[in-house]
Amino acid sequence: MLVDVQRNMIRPPTPVPSAPAVEAAVVDLLTRARIAGVPVVHVRNNGGTGDPDETGTPGWELVHDVVGGEHVVDKTEPDAFAGTLLADLIPSGSRVVIAGMQSEYCVRETALSALRRGHEVVLAAHATYDDDTDATTIARRVERELAAAGVSVGGEIAF
Repeated sequence: MLVDVQRNMIRPPTPVPSAPAVEAAVVDLLTRARIAGVPVVHVRNNGGTGDPDETGTPGWELVHDVVGGEHVVDKTEPDAFAGTLLADLIPSGSRVVIAGMQSEYCVRETALSALRRGHEVVLAAHATYDDDTDATTIARRVERELAAAGVSVGGEIAF
């Protein structure tokens, strides 16, 4: 599952600080998933008027093309399962591998929601923006929280 891998977060003018690294990890993950025939779901945030990911704007567009058999789930909440058909696309009890943006918002909420639904969850790659704290510190804090909740963080993803 690619969460909010959208132009406004990966491409200029305001990419996340670690955009090159997270993008390389996403490309690798997506390529290997496609080769292995693993189902891929692209989750796209539908921002409001004036937001960097305002629906229909260049920032809203997905970075990666959707190929045959892949799904796009549009959301308006940090939890990609909230108010969407995402749960219908993921078989009960299956493993969910997550990569995307933003660590402390949509990645965190979607991972925790998948855990509550009984999925094994693996966090493969994620990034966020600097805030009062630098982005790397925020990302590591989220990793510790998710690991404590039962998410497998990092490591090689085997398909």
